[in-house]
Amino acid sequence: MKNSPLHSRHLDLKAKMADFGGWLMPIEYPASGVLAEHAAVRERVGLFDVSHLGKASVKGIGSLDFLNSMFSNDLNRISDGHAQYTLLCNPEGGVIDDVIIYRKSETDFFLVPNASNTHEVVRNLQSHAPDSLTIENLHEDYGVIALQGPLSATVLKNLGVSCELDYMAFSEITIAHMPAILCRTGYTGEHGFEIIPLRADVGPMWDLLAEHVLKVEGLVCGLGARDTLRTEMGYPLHGHELSLAISPVQASATWAIGWRKGAFQGSDALTAEKSVGPTRRLRALRSKDKGIPRPEMIVTDASGSTIGVVTSGTFSPTLRVGIALALVESSYSIGDEVSIDIRGRKSVASIVELPFVPSRVRGK
Repeated sequence: MKNSPLHSRHLDLKAKMADFGGWLMPIEYPASGVLAEHAAVRERVGLFDVSHLGKASVKGIGSLDFLNSMFSNDLNRISDGHAQYTLLCNPEGGVIDDVIIYRKSETDFFLVPNASNTHEVVRNLQSHAPDSLTIENLHEDYGVIALQGPLSATVLKNLGVSCELDYMAFSEITIAHMPAILCRTGYTGEHGFEIIPLRADVGPMWDLLAEHVLKVEGLVCGLGARDTLRTEMGYPLHGHELSLAISPVQASATWAIGWRKGAFQGSDALTAEKSVGPTRRLRALRSKDKGIPRPEMIVTDASGSTIGVVTSGTFSPTLRVGIALALVESSYSIGDEVSIDIRGRKSVASIVELPFVPSRVRGK
């Protein structure tokens, strides 16, 4: 089990810890708890350690064309200084990982995959790359800190950081003379930023950010709140909504595919699946009773026949009801009523539109 560079700070705060992709990370802090941490992000600001996320680089002449031949989205859609959500699929259309790619230039890219998949993403890219490219696994060279919520820009401005960035844009900054990448990204649905400093600077940078977050009545948050926040948005989590067995066509993630850019790894399989239509699709379920859905619970129709399975489920702190993401038969759509088997009890839910609560990623 690997530890974040902030591990000792989490232990000092008596955080509840758990395994995230082979990294021991904080779930919640007893002084606040998941519900309060969730509310802090929606209403003020929250600070997350997400240093378990992977980091890698692809450099050299031809990097842009190579990455476009491997990943689903089209990097020609963005300019230097912007980031893009994309998918690395296998030839069968399954998802090896979903990744954020930072485009520094046509010959210099920084990748942020998921913790448990970083090695496989790097290995897969290296196995296909021409000798002219340099692909490095930088997983433990950097930390990642997420500053999320309507007061996130206020915190940065109070630290003297210029943060007037468009959504999915990034820049090189310094915080108290410490260099970092600042990107207008996040996983909560709120206006926010992700900060990527060198590993040696993560501790003092975290301390400074935490001090200023607390000054505006924000909270240090664990990954439990990050999960409830992302579920309210309907954001996928690899291993749940996306996997080698769940294609982006099934997961309603076709918006992250550059269908017109030409061939990429898995494109033939995805094009074929799109043309005939998937047998199952990702849907959002909102409980109509007190039931709280959990992953792997069975979804049934009125007759009790199995029509799908919950991929992510939780209690929504914002809506005060149970919510879920589920893969269900494609014939079921928004407005239909289904049931979820919650430990032998039938819980009724409606298929609804995503997100469950309004997204504010582009606003302030």
